Amino acid sequence: MKVRLGWSVAIIIFMGASMAMAQEKVMSKGEVLFSAGGCGNCHTDVESKGPFLAGGRKLETPFGAFYAPNITKDKKHGIGNWSDADFIQAVRKGVAPDGSHYFPVFPYPAFTDMTDSDLKAIKDYIFTLPAVAKANKPHGVSFPFNIRFGQFFWKLLYFSEGPYKADPKKSKEWNRGAYLSRAVVHCGECHTPRSILGGIKNDYWYAGTPEGEGPEGEGAPNITPHIDNGIGKWSLEEIVTYLESGEDPTGDYAGSLMAEVIENGTAKLSPADRKAIAVYLKTLKPLP
Repeated sequence: MKVRLGWSVAIIIFMGASMAMAQEKVMSKGEVLFSAGGCGNCHTDVESKGPFLAGGRKLETPFGAFYAPNITKDKKHGIGNWSDADFIQAVRKGVAPDGSHYFPVFPYPAFTDMTDSDLKAIKDYIFTLPAVAKANKPHGVSFPFNIRFGQFFWKLLYFSEGPYKADPKKSKEWNRGAYLSRAVVHCGECHTPRSILGGIKNDYWYAGTPEGEGPEGEGAPNITPHIDNGIGKWSLEEIVTYLESGEDPTGDYAGSLMAEVIENGTAKLSPADRKAIAVYLKTLKPLP
């Protein structure tokens, strides 16, 4: 009897430890993806020392000022009542649980390529964080760009729903880098110029944006492998170093928004994931 009891206790302890390890692994994955996706950067009003993920950060665009919403698990002002399906629909389709369309300042056109399991991992991580009862601030966008239904027609022009489909002609490492760069870190959202309606100009993929037209009114540099204008002279190792520490080949460091992206995002990725992104960037079409 004592032997059986001992074995039972041992099995229970082992199962409990295994479940705890599995849960820790899932949350670790969710936190890394959450960080790489810039969720904390956009949804926290750091300038006003606002609560983490409670929204309020001002995002300047050529169409007016948008204010990031509260995405804590608060049930009134945040996403506390959202199901997994609600979250996946919002991030993949750009559609809120009430059926309204999100403005593409929320980079769902990139996030759409993420897998269901990765999106769920992010939601699971967010729900481990404290709820904050803070109301959302209305956007400061003029007519007609403030009409949410208009986003339905915008999507017909500029939106292709995911998830990402691997290129069988490319290596596993390249596909991992493409997935991380295009979808999770969404480099193209900042480093690609846009049309007058705010759609990505795919012919200039990663070729940079001029001052005043990039994220929050800033410009974004060319990160294609163009020798003169881009990062064509950067080695694979130099790109990896930049994504980890922000140090470029000249010894200078990333500043402004890119510093946030690196410190709170790409620096959290594994060395293998940073290398995969570098591999992908080195294969892009060189554009001036």
